[in-house]
Amino acid sequence: MRRRPFGTTRHKAPVIGQGTWRLDEGDRASAVRALRRGLDLGMDHIDTAEMYGDAELMVGEAITGRREEVFLVSKVLPGNASRAGVRTACERSLRRLATDYLDAYLLHWRGGVPLQETVRAFEDLRAAGKILWWGVSNFDVGDLDDLDAAAAGTGSAGGPVCNQVLYHLRERAIEHAVLPRCASADIAVVAYSPFGHGRFPQPGSPGGDALARIAAAHGATPRQIALAFLTRQPPLFTIPKASSADHAIENAGAGDLTLNPADIAAIDRAFPLGVRPRSLPMI
Repeated sequence: MRRRPFGTTRHKAPVIGQGTWRLDEGDRASAVRALRRGLDLGMDHIDTAEMYGDAELMVGEAITGRREEVFLVSKVLPGNASRAGVRTACERSLRRLATDYLDAYLLHWRGGVPLQETVRAFEDLRAAGKILWWGVSNFDVGDLDDLDAAAAGTGSAGGPVCNQVLYHLRERAIEHAVLPRCASADIAVVAYSPFGHGRFPQPGSPGGDALARIAAAHGATPRQIALAFLTRQPPLFTIPKASSADHAIENAGAGDLTLNPADIAAIDRAFPLGVRPRSLPMI
């Protein structure tokens, strides 16, 4: 499994982690087994959120006895992003995850609470040992600029360690500005919904056939090729969900794949970048 520094934390995180959005909609025992198998295979970055129903409880079950192995991330909803609200939400997530700290805690998306207040709350949690680092999700370039100003206004010693964003082969908007902006500031970029949330290219389509050809050349699957493309350069990471152990094994197999320039060019042709949208896509 390829690993690289996760933003300014310098922690070497796997390029392929484990997401948990809608994990609670399937068989619970199977999902917990998948998370544990993922850990066995080096996918020790596990991402969850207070918004994800019972996912935090399932993660807590999966990491029982293995907490020290895990780079554990959760997220606070914008409606809970006040100074007091962040503290309450974090304590609730810690209880559900059966742990006493998070490696990183993210603002799920920007809401109406002033960013400076949320940053102060994150710094409170750091000082209390409840979180090691903090970050954001679904932040566009202008949001990141505002966040820098907010952090400076609080006297924070650091900024966000990551920005978690929508990124898959059919949605490459972050490549226009967000990815370069984060790379220049040493902010990890974590791709969520890397298979397009039901829109993964199927065989018989031009994109699906291109992925199949590249996969055959590497002895891999099309989904593994997609994950390798999405993590092809620093500061990229991705967090696919797996609801079964077999799916976790497939995801982990992408962690050692390296695409050559011809592969990347073929994927670029099959899934063109497109024009920069007016606002950052998110789901």
